[in-house]
Amino acid sequence: MAELVYRPVIGLARTMFKAWDLKIDCQGSENIPSTGGAVLVSNHISYLDFVFNGLAALPQKRLVRFMAKESVFRHRISGPLMRGMKHIPVDRANGEAAYAHALDSLRSGEVVGVFPEATISQSFTLKAFKSGAVRLAQEAGVPLVPMAVWGTQRLWTKGHPRNFKRSHIPVTIRVGEAMEASRELYAGALTRRLRERVQELLEAAQRAYPVRPRSADDTWWMPAHLGGTAPTPDQLRTARAH
Repeated sequence: MAELVYRPVIGLARTMFKAWDLKIDCQGSENIPSTGGAVLVSNHISYLDFVFNGLAALPQKRLVRFMAKESVFRHRISGPLMRGMKHIPVDRANGEAAYAHALDSLRSGEVVGVFPEATISQSFTLKAFKSGAVRLAQEAGVPLVPMAVWGTQRLWTKGHPRNFKRSHIPVTIRVGEAMEASRELYAGALTRRLRERVQELLEAAQRAYPVRPRSADDTWWMPAHLGGTAPTPDQLRTARAH
């Protein structure tokens, strides 16, 4: 069936990236299966991560169906687009429905995108992974494809203003080899292995990133362990507790 909404949205996104003069470095797209179901698993540092995750799948001619919070589907502008692109709404009060929807999509041969950290990491480090992505892949009998994005936080992330100017910001994307989601493995153990792989890809993307902060005022987008001033996970937990 023709993708009457998804493909025009892709065209619009590419036009915007060109207008912003983004420097996109994507490697490993060939690891995304060209046919059949798969669960695409990424870190989460920006409101735009799903756009770049989807971009990585285009060389394989795949359109990714992302699991996203249900409120996005109720928005008067984003809602019709999200539904038209067949993304999957997640109501945290009724997660079973989203799980069943994603499982049906995988079994019908779709690629489903999941952010197992569930929310944006404001420390720009990898948070704990929920096991849903692994359980979906195990139950559907499809591979897990780990990936990482870096630089997207400089465009639009939680707690910082959007930067949609022509700012030449680099975005680095790394897609890893597919992992078999064997039903014989405990979902928790496989989730830990998956997180380790995404961590390796994130570090590879960070090493490949072509720029560093321009000044002391520009260190907010770097995690503390790399010399930046982003809050640490411990600082964020303390702030939430108060």
